Amino acid sequence: MRQWRSIAKEAVARASIVVKFLCFLHVTDSYLLSFSHVLGPSMLPTLNITGDVVLVEHLSHRTGKVGSGDLVLVRSPLDPRKTLTKRIVAMEDDKVTFSLDPTRNYSSRSLVVPKGHVWIQGDNLYASRDSRHFGPVPYGLIQGKVFLRVWPPNSFGSFGQ
Repeated sequence: MRQWRSIAKEAVARASIVVKFLCFLHVTDSYLLSFSHVLGPSMLPTLNITGDVVLVEHLSHRTGKVGSGDLVLVRSPLDPRKTLTKRIVAMEDDKVTFSLDPTRNYSSRSLVVPKGHVWIQGDNLYASRDSRHFGPVPYGLIQGKVFLRVWPPNSFGSFGQ
């Protein structure tokens, strides 16, 4: 009986270590830093069409430290299962002039970004679905600020301003 008790204590101790480690990973991934794989043409030439792995920090948007020009990870307003990587072009109360079709300048519109929202666009205006299509994005949909490309190795580096 004592042998089983000893084995049970050891199993509980090891399970406790694993649970603590998994909690640490969850907190780190959700609230501090995470990796994201970014694919597609919408952020050309900043990000590669074949895919980049970027490091995203999750503190700046919670403390109000994101602004125009920052690359951000955003929950898609059209499909909450998808995450978009776009550039913030305007913050609340900024005036934005945009065209749904960048090849025709005469069809441009202007609006003021409402309070609590940001205007996001891809760097490749010809191949990006962004605020020009779905409007200003609520600040709460921002999941993090992209600050470092880690893959491919020949493009390793910061996105800092």
